[in-house]
Amino acid sequence: MSKELLDLIKQADALTPDEQLQLIAYLTQKLRRCEMKRKPRRNVTEFAGIAPNLLKGMDAQDYVTRLRRGEFPDLEIAQMELRKEE
Repeated sequence: MSKELLDLIKQADALTPDEQLQLIAYLTQKLRRCEMKRKPRRNVTEFAGIAPNLLKGMDAQDYVTRLRRGEFPDLEIAQMELRKEE
């Protein structure tokens, strides 16, 4: 939250209830006149392939199971990467 918005909230808290209602009415009317742009809906298939293969071929369920057991499959993946670089 910006400093300006926090300042406005503090000022609004200092207003009487009637003044707060007037402020709400003003902001509501102002927003009704604004044309709000909606973000386009995205299809989940648009995101396919944008993230790197973080598991490097390891089965995702196996990874989660091992994490829950207290194992560190991340270290194993990092070691596999180091071996490939050598």
